[in-house]
Amino acid sequence: MRDVMTGLRFMLLGQRWVLTHRRWFGFGLLPALVTLVIYAVALTMITLWSDDIVTWATPFADGWDDLYQALLRGLFAALLIGGALLTAVLTFTAVTLLIGDPFYEALSEQVEKSDGGPGDGAGPGVPWWTDLADSVRVLLRWAVFGVPLFFLGFVPLLGQTVVPAVGVAVTGFFLTIELTSLPLARRGQPLRERMLLFRTRPGLALGFGVPLALLFLIPVAAVVLMPGAVAGATLLARDATAYRALNAY
Repeated sequence: MRDVMTGLRFMLLGQRWVLTHRRWFGFGLLPALVTLVIYAVALTMITLWSDDIVTWATPFADGWDDLYQALLRGLFAALLIGGALLTAVLTFTAVTLLIGDPFYEALSEQVEKSDGGPGDGAGPGVPWWTDLADSVRVLLRWAVFGVPLFFLGFVPLLGQTVVPAVGVAVTGFFLTIELTSLPLARRGQPLRERMLLFRTRPGLALGFGVPLALLFLIPVAAVVLMPGAVAGATLLARDATAYRALNAY
């Protein structure tokens, strides 16, 4: 529980940092706005075509009674849209960080400087193609959990209670991995070490990422909170690496 509260504290500290450095807040909004437009178009198309997609995916229900057919396809449509939204939460961050790499690299470095300098062996950022490769690896790891959860969502009762809660927790964990990629990469930590860092302290990742995962379901909130999420992830990365170094001795 202590790590969960620590993660939540850094999430809030990041939002406070950008609100007290408003020029950087506006600077960090630009990539998120571009990504929002792209995602809004994609999600709108999925919503508009959901009936056609569900009908194509459930040909076995064509001869069913109208009531049962409507119930089944309505559930499938809800799961399709819900799955698209949950997927968008994680990929929104990855795509926004890729589009706005120079923006968020500068923002993260400024947070480091304002918090007493880079420290902890922090160096220059990594090339964008390394960020891209790491983002793909994170998405594949998320898919290992996300795909089974999607299909479990079809199970009555379980799919409407436990599965959404687990899905948000998984998404929150990987959101933290994605958002801390910039400051941890500057410290020379490859993806494997970043994953290990938060696997040993999952409460830290969940406390930081789960509130963001829930708030990122609101499209406008995702844009507004993105600069603060990057700032908070930078502060979180500093604290987590310092804690690990301290406990290594």
